[in-house]
Amino acid sequence: MADLKNINEEVFKKYWRVLKLARTPTRDEFNKIAIVAAIGILIVGMIGFILYEIMALAL
Repeated sequence: MADLKNINEEVFKKYWRVLKLARTPTRDEFNKIAIVAAIGILIVGMIGFILYEIMALAL
């Protein structure tokens, strides 16, 4: 049980160190991330649609 407590404490310290370094993104950073995510979603959607159309033509 003591080992589990030590492991949990070490993990918590590592996570806490990362959280202390983290900050809220600026509006410009957020907009860039949102644009990249939207482009990725569109690409995946277009690939899915193209595959759907190819399968519909094949059948």
